[in-house]
Amino acid sequence: MPDETMLPELGEARGQGLHNIGEAASLSGVTAKMIRHYESIGLIPEAARTFAGYRLYSGQDIHRLRFIKRSRLLGFSMKQIMVLLALWSDRSRASAEVKKLARQHADELGKRIAEMQAMQRTLDDLARRCHGDQRPDCPILDDLSGNTPP
Repeated sequence: MPDETMLPELGEARGQGLHNIGEAASLSGVTAKMIRHYESIGLIPEAARTFAGYRLYSGQDIHRLRFIKRSRLLGFSMKQIMVLLALWSDRSRASAEVKKLARQHADELGKRIAEMQAMQRTLDDLARRCHGDQRPDCPILDDLSGNTPP
C-alpha cells in the first residue's frame, strides 16, 4: 500500500492505473459489496484510499479479485480460497500442494453430485407415482411426512 501522505486524488489515481471500487468491480466481475466483504475478511489487502476516503485498487488487486471469483465459481469455500491465495502468492510452493487441494475439492463435489442425483431419482419416482389430479392422495406428501405405505 502506498504511503498515505502520497496518495493521489481520484482523478490522479486513474492516471496511475488505480481504480475506484466501481471500476474494480466492473473489471473483475465482483460486486462492490463483495469486494468490501473480501477486504473485511482478509482475502484481499486493505485498499489504499484517497484523501477523500475513496478506495483505490491496483491491477494486481483486480487480478486477485478475478482469482477469487474463479475460485468461487469452481465451488471452493472461503477457507479453501485463503489457502489457494497463499499458495498462489508463494512462488516456492510445490504444485503438489495445489493439486492435492483441487483433488480433495473435486472428490467432495463428486460426493455432493451423487447425493443430489439420488435426490433427483427419488423425486422423479415420487412424481411418477403421483396422479397429479383432484384426488387428495399424494405419494409425495406421504413420503415427506414419513407415512409411506409398505
